Amino acid sequence: MNAAAPRTTSSLAIVSLVFGILGWTFLPGVGAIVAVVTGHLARGEIRRSAQSLDGDGLAVGGLVLGWLMIAMGLMAVAMFVVLGGLAWLAAGLHAWS
Repeated sequence: MNAAAPRTTSSLAIVSLVFGILGWTFLPGVGAIVAVVTGHLARGEIRRSAQSLDGDGLAVGGLVLGWLMIAMGLMAVAMFVVLGGLAWLAAGLHAWS
């Protein structure tokens, strides 16, 4: 009988999840970007590995955490621009009256 080779976990998938968590705690911008990049790289590596690598769930977890942080950051910037623009407009209208 031939024993199947043990499957190993992709290092990139682990890095993606770790940086996805760091993106929500200590490294908000950088952590999220690293999580997304390494998550996509890990998923490609796992697909090409002919079932010798595990860790797709870890990579997906890192991707989700990274993309959510990026989306929240973009929404925060958009709100700042909109609310700042409204404050600027209100100040300008107040100066005219």
